Formats: sequence, C-alpha cells, structure tokens
Amino acid sequence: MNKILLIIQREYLSRVKKKAFLVLTILVPVMFIAMISLIAFITIKQNDFGDVKKVEVIDASGKFINKLKSTKNLEYTYKTTSYAEGKATFIKEKFDYLLYIPDTINDVQLLGEKKAGIMTSSKIEDELTAVISSQRLAIAGIDSGVLAKAQKPVKVSAMQVTANGIKDAHAKAAYGIGYLCAFLIYLSLLIYGSQVMRGVIEEKVSRVVEVIISSVKPFQLMLGKIIGIGLVGLTQFFLWIVISISLYTAVLPVIMKEFGNKTELANGMPDKMKASQVLAESGSGDNEFVSLIQDIGGMKIAFTIGCFLFYFLFGYLLYSAIFAAVGSAVDNETETQQFVFPITMPLIFTFMLAQTFIINNPDSNLAIWMSMIPFTAPIAMMIRIPFGVPMSQIALSMAFMVLGFLFTTWAAGRIYRVGILMYGKKASYKEMAKWFMYRD
Repeated sequence: MNKILLIIQREYLSRVKKKAFLVLTILVPVMFIAMISLIAFITIKQNDFGDVKKVEVIDASGKFINKLKSTKNLEYTYKTTSYAEGKATFIKEKFDYLLYIPDTINDVQLLGEKKAGIMTSSKIEDELTAVISSQRLAIAGIDSGVLAKAQKPVKVSAMQVTANGIKDAHAKAAYGIGYLCAFLIYLSLLIYGSQVMRGVIEEKVSRVVEVIISSVKPFQLMLGKIIGIGLVGLTQFFLWIVISISLYTAVLPVIMKEFGNKTELANGMPDKMKASQVLAESGSGDNEFVSLIQDIGGMKIAFTIGCFLFYFLFGYLLYSAIFAAVGSAVDNETETQQFVFPITMPLIFTFMLAQTFIINNPDSNLAIWMSMIPFTAPIAMMIRIPFGVPMSQIALSMAFMVLGFLFTTWAAGRIYRVGILMYGKKASYKEMAKWFMYRD
C-alpha cells in the first residue's frame, strides 16, 4: 500500500506542479464565464453591432406603402419605379436590398448583391405578415386587439407531486444542468483517460517502467497511476467549481440587470425567434433568463455536485483502467486507434442518445437500464438526476459502478502486467486475450 501511495504522490505532484495545469485551472472558468457574459451582452446589444441595411421597396400591390417601419438596423425607402428598373439601379444607388412585392403578394422577393442574413429576412417577413394580417382583419371586421387577447399564449408550469406537497419541477434548469454534467463527464473521461494511456506509453517507450517494476508490481503501478491522475482531475474540477461560482456571483447581478430590459433585448428580433418577448407582450412579465436562474437556485445543487463527483471519479477509474491496458499493449500512440474507438463507443453512444431521448424521457425503461450499466451510467444517470431519481436506483447504480470498476481494474491489470514488458510485437485483440489468460 505504501508503494501505491508513493506512485499516486508522484503522478499527482508531477502534474499539479506543471504551469499548464495552473494556467488551465484558472483560464477555463474565466473563459467560460467570459464567453457566457459576452454572448449575453451581444444578444442584448445586437442592434448596436449590426450595420444599417438600406432596403428599397417596390410595392406593386400598394398595400405596404409607408407601412413598414424603419429600425436601427433596417431603413426602408419606397420607390415607384418598375421592378426591372429597380433591379438595374438599386446597387448603384447604394441600397443593400431590393424588396419587391407583386400584386398577388404570393412571391415576394428580397434581392441583394450579398445574401441576406436570416435575422434580416425573418424580420422583414414578420413585418409584411403583420401588415397584411391587420388589413385582412379590418376587411373582415375583426378587432385586432380582441384577437390578440384571444391568442394570448397559455403558460404551463411543470409541477412535481411529492410526499411534502406540490413543488416546482424546475424542468428548464434540470434540462440545462443534466446536459452540462453529462457533457463535462463525457469530456473529462476522454481527456484524463487519454492522459493515463499516454503516460503508460511514454514510460514503456523510455524503458523507465522496467526500473519501476523492479520495485513494485505492475498492478500497483497501474493502480497508482490511475488514482494519481484521477486526483489531478478532481482537484481541477474542484477549483473550476470554486472559481466559476465566485465569478458567477460577481457577474450575475450585471447580467440580470441587463436582461431586465425586455424591450432592448427583444428589439430587432423576429417574432418567430423570440419566445420571451411573446410572453412579455402578453402581460406575463416573466423573463426567461431570470426564471432559469431562479430554477437553478431552487434545485438540490449540493446533492447534484456530490453525484457528479462520484460518477466522474468511478467513471474515470473504470475507463482509465482500460486505457492503461491499451497503453501497455502498444509501442506508440498511432497503434492505439484500433482500440480507442471501441472503448469510447459506449460514451459516444450514450452522450448522443442523452441529447435526444434520455433528456426527454428520463424515467423510461431504456434510460433506467442505461443508468445501471457501468459503461453508460456516468452520463445517463447524470442526465436523469436533476429530474429526480429514486434513491434506490441511485444506490443500485453506484453499487454497480463500484463493482464495475473493481472487475475492470482486475481484468485490465492482467493485460497490463504482460503488455508493459512487451516490445516490438504489434498487439491485437487475440494477443491481449492470451495475456489475460496467462497465469501469474
């Protein structure tokens, strides 16, 4: 045990003391919070960054003259020339686009020397629809105000029935947190697992391992390396969480203040792309961003983080044992390609399925079974936990994770003990199976 602890200490300190570790530990949360803040800022101030697009309008129907309102980003100029003359002169007259509205209004065209952005074309389309709809309602004798009230969207609040009563289900926050946790585990297992494999290959190629195993058993070396690098990952995640929460606390009031201005946020966005504005105009007064922050605050964050650390640790230990076995079987990273893809297939499959099926059906039989299988549980269970999972299922899944780690480490150790001293022989699945069957 003392020898394993020495290996763990060596692996841990050799990586933690590197400048790259310190730089990444500080930069990743800073860059993440900065990226989120920048996206929010650009979303709010998008009209200030865009150029003013000059649109020449030729209205053959006569129904839209002086009805399209210019904004900060769109400036309409009405012409009485023909469509042919407009096409020939709108670029020379320094217009960005030519909007041609025929008599039938069935084939409206937006011409430009450059392709129109989706926001620009969608906004023009929405304005045309609003004008013609208002005119058609007036002809039919229908009050547009009454119709708007009749079409006021109904807001559905997802609630959860518990033994202590009814409470908010926090569905949006659960969606976001579940996806984020699954993504972090998916990414970290690949990164830190690859680090274990790369470290094993480097020691094998440099023949350092021959000196080390003269004092320790191969299994002790493998286990110490896996745990040491795993502790590096946990340290980095812990620091990321602390730094991110600190930055989040400092930046949140500023973002909340900016998002409070619904008019500025919604200005310039097409109706079909701004659900939050529809809610604001309908009188609900709810801001989607503020609601999301409140949902996150109402969830069991500490419990979720605890589960995240468990599934990260044991998921890492399970996959790293396999990566270590692969690293011991080859002489360079190029030879690992035939082994790495099958290893990572369960992770890739689960992560892709999580985005489409599990996150929308967290209580389905498939989701439950995938959260029990050790190779898929780290991602599948972390997707489900924010939605509420019975403690019996969590306990059973964790027990399977521990057992899966013990079995995988034992199996990988049998391959590692032989492969680490094999040189010049190209490894194959058949060869690795033989190494597994060798007696001690």
